[in-house]
Amino acid sequence: MADRLTQLQDAVNSLADQFCNAIGVLQQFAPPASFSNIQTAINKDQPANPTEEYAQLFAALIARTAKDVDVLIDSLPSEESTAALQAASLRQLEEENHEAAARLEEVVFRGDMLLKRIQHALADIAQSQLRTRSGANGQPSPAES
Repeated sequence: MADRLTQLQDAVNSLADQFCNAIGVLQQFAPPASFSNIQTAINKDQPANPTEEYAQLFAALIARTAKDVDVLIDSLPSEESTAALQAASLRQLEEENHEAAARLEEVVFRGDMLLKRIQHALADIAQSQLRTRSGANGQPSPAES
């Protein structure tokens, strides 16, 4: 994953692309200006009003990308954020990480203990079934021999 500045740069580039595309589409489909109320053949061949659809599409794209740019800018460290504040924040995150790791180790340990108990219980069940089957067949069970 790219860092925030790279993401911001990509979002601004995307916004610029969208503006260029919007202008190009509007230029392509905008009806030509009429001079002396003369209708040209090009005007007659144009669809009813595709510019409204394109305008809505590009407006939505541009608005969404602008919002992404705002979110990325807000996530950047502020000017008041000094190296000492950042170091303190990193230390706090590291402590939280160690606490989470300790909790994870405890959960894994308890899970291993539970797994051993389940395996032991399954082994007991399997032995009981073997004794029952052996007794039902008229053969002495392994415990009786």
